[in-house]
Amino acid sequence: MLRVLIADDQDLFRGGFAMILNAQPDIEVVGEAADGAEAVRAALELRPDLVLMDIQMPNLDGVAATARICAETNAKVLVLTMFDIDEYVYGALRAGAGGFLLKDVRRDELVEAVRLVAAGEALLAPTATRRLIEHLIGSGHPVPRLAARLGELTARETDTLRLVARGLSNIEIAAELFVSEHTVKTHVSNLLTKLGMRDRAQAVVFAYESGLVVAGSGPQVR
Repeated sequence: MLRVLIADDQDLFRGGFAMILNAQPDIEVVGEAADGAEAVRAALELRPDLVLMDIQMPNLDGVAATARICAETNAKVLVLTMFDIDEYVYGALRAGAGGFLLKDVRRDELVEAVRLVAAGEALLAPTATRRLIEHLIGSGHPVPRLAARLGELTARETDTLRLVARGLSNIEIAAELFVSEHTVKTHVSNLLTKLGMRDRAQAVVFAYESGLVVAGSGPQVR
């Protein structure tokens, strides 16, 4: 059973998301929080598998709450936002969030997103990702210290990272590189370990910031 904590300062959203998720046979909402500080306390106490996190909340915003939860628990974080270009979202991704969705998401998309992020997949709202990346990393100038870290990866791991950042699934990467899906999973695991990252979402951010992938150069993460 996938255990979920919902953090949102609006009762209507919390209740709606809880109703949708609790209707799934494999998902249980184990708690709710009305602000970021409460979300951190609940995550530490309840130890959910995933936190559905509103990005803008009182007392402690979603970025700071995400950073603490990711640092102090093994929970995945899926961020929710009202706006498709939101600098807070980028901060949350850097803090360890596994992805983000717009709050007007359809119920089937929400359920799929929760399952994907809980499983360690990166998920960025498709209509917003290109604009978000170009808005926040739009200069196209790599950060030197991050670009240098690409040297820690093997050629195959670098190829894998580039394809991850383009939004390809493990099966699609395997087809591109003519290797097995198991080999791709190994490459992904190795590159995350070498770069000190929690999941694929952080790897996507790194790929853009390091200059490995340039905004607008290919398909975006789904």
